[in-house]
Amino acid sequence: MIELTGSRGRLARYQAFAWLGLALVGQAVSLRLIDAGPRLHYQHYRLLARTPVENLLLAFVLVQAAVVAFTLLRQWPAVRIRLTRLFRPWQWLLLAAVMVLPAAAVSADPAFTALEFLFASFVQFLNLATVALAVAALPADWLAAFRQRADALLGTAEKTASSQAAPRVDRFALIIAGWVVLVAALLAVFSYQRHPHITDEVAYVMHARFLASGALTLPAPPAPEAFTFYLMEVTNGRWYASTPPGWPALLAVGVRLGVPWLVNPLLGGVNVPLAYLLVWGLYQRRMARIALLLLAASPWFVFMAMNFMTHTFSLTCALAAAVLVLQARRTGAARWAALAGVMLGLGSLIRPLDGLVIAALIGLWALGLGGKRLTLPAIAALGVGTLLTGALVLPYNRALTGDALSFPLNAYVDTHFGMGRNGFGFGPEKGFGWALDPNPGHSPVDALINANLNGHSLNTELFGWGTGSLLLAAIALIAGRPARSDRLMVAVVLAVFTAYFFYYYSGGPDFGARYWYAMLIPLVALTVRGMQILGDRLAASGVTQAENRVLAAVGLLALLALANYLPWRATDKYYHFWGMRPDVRELAAEHDFGRSLVLIRGESHPDYTSAAVYNPLDLHADAPVYAWAPDDRTRAALLAAYPDRPVWTLDGPTITGRGYEVAEQPAAAGPGPAAP
Repeated sequence: MIELTGSRGRLARYQAFAWLGLALVGQAVSLRLIDAGPRLHYQHYRLLARTPVENLLLAFVLVQAAVVAFTLLRQWPAVRIRLTRLFRPWQWLLLAAVMVLPAAAVSADPAFTALEFLFASFVQFLNLATVALAVAALPADWLAAFRQRADALLGTAEKTASSQAAPRVDRFALIIAGWVVLVAALLAVFSYQRHPHITDEVAYVMHARFLASGALTLPAPPAPEAFTFYLMEVTNGRWYASTPPGWPALLAVGVRLGVPWLVNPLLGGVNVPLAYLLVWGLYQRRMARIALLLLAASPWFVFMAMNFMTHTFSLTCALAAAVLVLQARRTGAARWAALAGVMLGLGSLIRPLDGLVIAALIGLWALGLGGKRLTLPAIAALGVGTLLTGALVLPYNRALTGDALSFPLNAYVDTHFGMGRNGFGFGPEKGFGWALDPNPGHSPVDALINANLNGHSLNTELFGWGTGSLLLAAIALIAGRPARSDRLMVAVVLAVFTAYFFYYYSGGPDFGARYWYAMLIPLVALTVRGMQILGDRLAASGVTQAENRVLAAVGLLALLALANYLPWRATDKYYHFWGMRPDVRELAAEHDFGRSLVLIRGESHPDYTSAAVYNPLDLHADAPVYAWAPDDRTRAALLAAYPDRPVWTLDGPTITGRGYEVAEQPAAAGPGPAAP
């Protein structure tokens, strides 16, 4: 946001459009240089073996850098003065570290890692300079008109700060919520194809189907090894999902209504007004409205509302609990605290560790740490509501494992991977040996690697900005004086970071730093605070209409993310992510499988798990039964278990390199097309 001198009128407008266009194309080009895609891996820049097209894209980046450098050098005396006034040297160093350290994900090759960090940091600084020049070139009359419209939409800080009205859900919040539901639902249909793509999701959907049918467990399948996949357990003649029950219980409602894919988009919409009430209650309405606009353009938030994962519902419970504690503090009524406790207990039934962290933070907050202490009856109601709701897991555990204190997930891991593999702390026995686990076991070095992997994902996915997503939040902490509400946001970030520092796995690249998803709203709030502080600093350094320029810059970054990042991620990564495809659903209709046995050849994941979700719960029903046939012994067991069914054989994506294809069919079946 450096105000440059230059001609006025039409030429100034042409310059502004030119910089805006360069910012748009520059981010698109840099994204095209990234190897992300549907395979399970962290994204990296293509810096070594490049195609001719990628060489041309790299040449564009160099041309963009030359144009930006030439422009800045022409204005360097004024630029240097502004920069020295803006922050102190130690602040510049810390902000540069925030730009560089999460710029890339570490890899096994140290030389490539160093090269990629240099290039990724260079691209971020280049995009930042391009956006700054674009905003600096905006004519004064455009900025004034933009400010008028922004104030009409967001309200002025002065009016909001003086208002004593309690936070409420208004039309603004409802419109943003509707936008989130619409975008997430469209992505769920066209990008995710209403089909689970991660092994965990398949287990959640199966768990939800069990619950929707009124059953915790079902009889063990015939030839159990042919129906096995991750997180589904067969023991003592029973078949059940080992996942915590909170999310599948809600997902079961969607199953009963025939729209399980719509549950998370709707929850994403619910989270919008909850976030609005929380940020408004802790800060002010204008800031809450800016936060909602950032949420609406956040790829992380929208894509998490697209999938079948637990995190969006977990966020709903955390936000609802915090808003209800605010209401209890405002009114003194214990009933609001009791409801907050119910939400905290429910959160523990969805993601136990996240639920524990959030419950501890909100409990301390209710006791007066970082806010006014609740009344003793309200504190008691909060505790009772939390304990009673959370305790529902005890009879659930007993029904599945025979021990109220033995969690099905822990029992599953101990049985299939070894005792203590999924535990917290450091040691050589930690971990499952997955490919994305940096080293065997878990050590402080591994924890730092995981921190980089999650930090890089956060920097990329939070807002999808080519400048990185964490800079403004860092400005709030480095260049400002954190208020009490800011410290509450930092406490959430630190608590989540610390909890997962001692866990062996980073969470993988599936949906950004998904284990850190509870950081979302605090980081959004701190980003808005960073905007305020940066505007004040720019104004003090002599930049005219500084606040307008900062708001315009953030608006431009958000629009670039919607135009570039969101469609790129939806098509490049999440379409057929992990090789998971709904082809079996289409093939069953095209070939009329009917009451048949359909053998899937390929890997357990994605080939079989992608088909298993379409199995009937009664594996003897008059419907296609999909089974995994990795070897002749399993195939023979299946044929013996289903002697009266025609047999189809499908080759999965890992065999075909494309979609599912019919490899063998009953003699009486007519030919039909393979899945595209």
